Amino acid sequence: MQLVKDKEIINNTWRFVSDEETLGAGDITVTLQRWKNDQHNLLAHQGKVGLRLSAADVVDDIAGDLKNIHLVELDFADFADGRLFSHAWLLRSRFDYLEEIRAIGHYLLDQVFYLSRVGVNAFSTEKATDLTQVLTNLNDFTVQYQRSVN
Repeated sequence: MQLVKDKEIINNTWRFVSDEETLGAGDITVTLQRWKNDQHNLLAHQGKVGLRLSAADVVDDIAGDLKNIHLVELDFADFADGRLFSHAWLLRSRFDYLEEIRAIGHYLLDQVFYLSRVGVNAFSTEKATDLTQVLTNLNDFTVQYQRSVN
């Protein structure tokens, strides 16, 4: 599966591992709950480890762990919930997180530009045909009136 990262279409090398699933090899993302419960094994994992955050998760809970997290996935369960926008902004501006922040789930394509303004630099889409639309929407506006993290 492909995704948009830093305004380019690339292959996704990461896979999500549910809380019940064995880790396996390669680059993986896990829930915040699994991170908290199994951090010792995750730090010893052969491959990079990332976190999948929901809107209800608290970014402050991972502030001290960010040096060990290579990807943060923001899982949009509902396009009307703006808390994940705040998560991205906090990761970039307050915690100086420089790794990948990826939008996944049910965000609107019309939100891509605004997500990029708060620090999201990668977008996974449910349909491969939407990848070109993401690239187009990243350039929706040429003039910005407010400060951003990018």
